[in-house]
Amino acid sequence: MSDETRLEAAIASLEDFRARLRRLPGPDAAAAAAAQAREAELTKPAGSLGRLEELAIWLAAWQRRHPPSLDNPLCLVFAGNHGVVARGVSAFPGEVTRQMVANFTAGGAAINQLCKAYGATLEVIPLALDRPTGDFTAGPAMSEADCAAALDTGWQAVTPACDLLLVGEMGIGNTTAAAAIAAALFGGSGADWAGPGTGLDAGGVERKALVIDEALAHHGAALADPLEVLRRLGGRELAAIAGAIAAARVRNIPVILDGFVATAAAAPLFKLAADTLDHCLAGHVSAEPGHRRLLLALGKTPLLALGMRLGEASGAALALGILRGAVATHRGMATFAEAGVSGKA
Repeated sequence: MSDETRLEAAIASLEDFRARLRRLPGPDAAAAAAAQAREAELTKPAGSLGRLEELAIWLAAWQRRHPPSLDNPLCLVFAGNHGVVARGVSAFPGEVTRQMVANFTAGGAAINQLCKAYGATLEVIPLALDRPTGDFTAGPAMSEADCAAALDTGWQAVTPACDLLLVGEMGIGNTTAAAAIAAALFGGSGADWAGPGTGLDAGGVERKALVIDEALAHHGAALADPLEVLRRLGGRELAAIAGAIAAARVRNIPVILDGFVATAAAAPLFKLAADTLDHCLAGHVSAEPGHRRLLLALGKTPLLALGMRLGEASGAALALGILRGAVATHRGMATFAEAGVSGKA
C-alpha cells in the first residue's frame, strides 16, 4: 500500500492504538435529526417500519450525512492461523485456513455469493498463514509488535471510499480464541463460552473449555487490560478486525459485525470504552452458543437469527440486505405532502 492511500502512519504499538481510540469522532447529530424528520413525513404510520426506521437514522448519523447511502459497501475477511489448534480444539486441521483462502480467491465460498447478491466488494486478507500464533496456554498468542502489525493491517485495509464496512474472518481454531477473549473480558469459565465451532463433539467441546481455562490461569492479572487480552488470547485476524473497526470510525464508516469471532474481536474495544462500538451493528446472532451471551454483554441486538455458524462475514452480508431496505424506503418513499395524502389528525 502506497503512502498516499494509507489512513495515517502505521500503528507502532498497543499504546499508539490506545491513543487513537481516545480520538474517535462521534455521530453527526444534524444528520440524524434530518433523517428522523424525514421519517416522520413519509407516507406511513409513525414507527410502522420498525427497526428499518432506526437503521436509516443510525446510518445517517455515522456516515455523517443525510440522506444515507450504500453505494460502496466493503467486506473485509481476515484470515489467520492459531497455534492452539495443536491442543485438539478444532475438528479441522490448520491447513484448512489456507485452503479456504484459496477458495475465497477462486470465488467458491458462501461469502463470494452473498457479496455478489447484495452488492459488496469483497477483499480477503491473509495474515502470516505460514506462521501460526503461539499456543496461548503457554505464552502470549502474539508479541506486541505482531499484534500492532495485525491491528495496522486492519486499519489500513479500510478504504476511504467505502460507505459501509462488513467484517469477518477465517481461521481454524479461532472460536477457541473468541471464547477465551469473552471469558477474560466478561467473566466465566471455558465451559460458559466454548461451543462446537466447526463441528466438535461433546468431548471436543469439553477439551476446548479446559484449554481456555488453562489460558486464563496462565495469563492471570495481565488480562485486566483489554488490549492485552487481544494480544495474549486472540489471533492476527481478530486483531485486524479490531483495527478495521477503529479505522472505520475515523473515516465515518458504519460497521456490520459478523458472528462470534468478529464480535469477540470487537469486544476489547468495548471494554476500553463502551461507546467505541456505537458505530457497529450486530448483523446476526450465530448458532455458536457464546455469541448470544456476548451480544448481550455488548448491548447489541442482532438483525437476524438464522442458525448460521459459518463465519467469513456471511451473516454480515445478509444483514446488508436489511440495511439496503432501510435506505431504499427512507430515500424513495414519498412524503405525505408529495403524495397528497392526509397526515394523522
